[in-house]
Amino acid sequence: MWGKMLKSLWKSFQHKCVERQKSEVDGSVSVHVHGEDLVVLPVQCCNCCIEETKQCNCDHIHAAEDANLHAQRHANSNSSFTHAVINMVGMLVGLGQLSTPYAVVSGGWVSAFLLVGLGVMCAYSSHILGTCLRKNPKLRSFMDIGKHAFGSKGRLVAATIIYMEIFMSLVSYTISLHDNLITVFLGTNLKHHFPRFSSSQFLTAVAVLIALPSLWIRDLSSISFLSTLGILMSLLIFLCVAATAVLGHVSNNHAIPVLQLHNIPSVSGLYVFGYGGHIVFPELYTAMKDPSKFTKVSVVSFAVVTAIYTTLGFMGARMFGKDVKSQITLSMPAESIVTKVALWATVVAPMTKYALEFTPLAIQLEHALPSTMSGRTKMIIRGCVGSFSLLVILTLALSVPYFEHVLSLTGSLVSVAVCLILPCSFYLKTCWDQISNPVLLLNLFLITFGFLLALMGTISSSKLLLKSFQLHHSS
Repeated sequence: MWGKMLKSLWKSFQHKCVERQKSEVDGSVSVHVHGEDLVVLPVQCCNCCIEETKQCNCDHIHAAEDANLHAQRHANSNSSFTHAVINMVGMLVGLGQLSTPYAVVSGGWVSAFLLVGLGVMCAYSSHILGTCLRKNPKLRSFMDIGKHAFGSKGRLVAATIIYMEIFMSLVSYTISLHDNLITVFLGTNLKHHFPRFSSSQFLTAVAVLIALPSLWIRDLSSISFLSTLGILMSLLIFLCVAATAVLGHVSNNHAIPVLQLHNIPSVSGLYVFGYGGHIVFPELYTAMKDPSKFTKVSVVSFAVVTAIYTTLGFMGARMFGKDVKSQITLSMPAESIVTKVALWATVVAPMTKYALEFTPLAIQLEHALPSTMSGRTKMIIRGCVGSFSLLVILTLALSVPYFEHVLSLTGSLVSVAVCLILPCSFYLKTCWDQISNPVLLLNLFLITFGFLLALMGTISSSKLLLKSFQLHHSS
């Protein structure tokens, strides 16, 4: 599949040369309007259309249609610059902030340069997604961009990667829920009538069942409330960790290794997972009042998120050193009230994510159902599919409760594709005629770098996951 996409890029290069030759022959003129290069064909083309009494399909007609689409989109959009930044930051900050201190210690403080570098790369890939959307106003989603660039195969690849990321992210959230519930109820003698379940597994199942009805929600305003709640929980976790460092509950004098090169492949997966929000960026773009500011939104948002991750990473690493756990909340002093607040915030945050993460799949499912089907029937099918999927996720999370390895595998296997490989590939194919040689080389470098990160990170995290699984069962 990837080979076919690369072949398509090569065909675009050949097509680019042919189009330039044609433009010299037919007298077409390139005009620069609002940052876009428009090709205006000679007027006699329209005369031919009129003489033959057929509909004119010349380029300026399509440009007018695109302008109308732009006007309609702006009329239905109400998201300000500040609102867009808050939404993007909220989508990015999540499990990444929990694992960053562990990643900094595992990779060494030099690995923080990789964290910052990935933030810059992902901000750029967000920018070029906006460029693809500007080029064709009909595009409204990540899968639409994939289809526009590479046809049905591009849409299939994008959809597959998106659903893999949703599924694996929810498994990671459920493992986080399980790990923090153990600490919240540590020392509690819980009695239940399910001998095959440990207390922690039983509590996790109850928490997931409490969150399960949210998958039946169709009201977007209710889902938006869950998004806001999730953002507040992420902010609360950051403030609790900062308070623990400032109030002196833990000494801040632990040494951080300089560089542990053998851990970099798995650490890169943890880092890149924290930047994996690109699948919803097209929706953010279309919701903006002024989409021309999308690049600024991306720069500000990724700067804020990178600052949060870096600050939290070094705070946690200095407080706990080599004893830091895969989730910073599990390392905080258990007797502190600040820790209890952070733990409950970490428990609530995953429960707000299930409906949010499932929404793209639910929308596609409803569109795939026959239009003659009633809304109630569609809701039942949507709810049943979501409930079954969540139970599968719960089963997998309880079977493989190794947070850092699953998160690293998710980042390496799918987040790298979402953040780097696919956006750059879509951009090259969609905007081939407008990019300069330096930009071409930059995007080819990011695609190659993404493939290397994905390959090494997937192999490393898979080996560590398998090793942990074998040790657990042998003991």
